[in-house]
Amino acid sequence: MRTLAIECATEACSVALFAGDDLLAHDHRVLGRGHAERLVPMIADLPDRGKAARILVSLGPGSFTGVRIGIATARALGYAWGADVAGYPTLALIAAVMRADRPGQPLAVCTTGGHGEWFVQQFAADGTGLGDARSLPPQQAAEAIDAPLVGGTQAQALVALRGTGDAIPLHPDARYVRDIPAAALLADVRPVYGRAPDARPAAAGGAK
Repeated sequence: MRTLAIECATEACSVALFAGDDLLAHDHRVLGRGHAERLVPMIADLPDRGKAARILVSLGPGSFTGVRIGIATARALGYAWGADVAGYPTLALIAAVMRADRPGQPLAVCTTGGHGEWFVQQFAADGTGLGDARSLPPQQAAEAIDAPLVGGTQAQALVALRGTGDAIPLHPDARYVRDIPAAALLADVRPVYGRAPDARPAAAGGAK
């Protein structure tokens, strides 16, 4: 069975196509912006235009826009292809990338959040998440994360602020999706934003 993996919840955008456990093709680019314009062409450039019986998509936390683009694309392709669609946490994918290079170690992930905050989460050596991903100001993040090994786009900043540890600066990469623990895959494909939305509904009966 072929599986298409999609990740565009961060500054990076990546896709990967698998046949069973074998990687057939992948593409990984650090775009910053422009995921909506680049994601579908990247999928179309894969063998058989990326067609698969299963689609795995990043749910966040990450960019509000990037998360929604990835999920909308996965849902549309799933409908068109009659494929099963499931999601995975973005930070779990980063942990999987780290485990490929540093196996057998507990670790933490620290990535860019919104309004100057960082998304952080700790993981056991087998990739199991220890608690939920949180969005914290840098100082609170440094105090909350005690794993010696930290990866992600803000890993170096967190280790420097904490004054101890080993940092691996990296972005998530869809080709490592097969290394995410099965228990972390979610059939309920909904965004995981990691923090409350900026816009809030007006209170009932408020000024008009």
